Amino acid sequence: MRVVLQRVSRAEVRVGDRVTGRIERGFLLLVGFTHSDTEDAVAWMADKVVGLRLFADADDKMNLALADVGGGLLVVSQFTLYGDAVKGRRPSFIDAARPETAIPLYERFVALLRERVPRVETGEFGAMMDVELVNDGPVTLILER
Repeated sequence: MRVVLQRVSRAEVRVGDRVTGRIERGFLLLVGFTHSDTEDAVAWMADKVVGLRLFADADDKMNLALADVGGGLLVVSQFTLYGDAVKGRRPSFIDAARPETAIPLYERFVALLRERVPRVETGEFGAMMDVELVNDGPVTLILER
């Protein structure tokens, strides 16, 4: 499981003209799954994301977690995180989980986040999405399990 986490001051995802998710301060999560991912990895990642201290405290140090600042999450599925562009000019996506594997893992990940964070918004799995964000910092992490 791979997650690109971006600390944002706002983010929005649209499918066509329809907004499917929007947050103010929080994290935008671009999430990809591979064939060997398990529910244990998904639970670990949910705990990791929620527990990360990436917001500034009174001393301007990254010391506050999402809950400390009342932040939200915007979760967007992105199979291209498992694209392999080492050879050639067109990436291979053979390592990306097929939808029948990825969809239940994605849904479980979102459900676990919703148990931990009051505001969790999402994109639409498998859809062509437009994602707009204002990266705060910028702060971007790549998480893998």
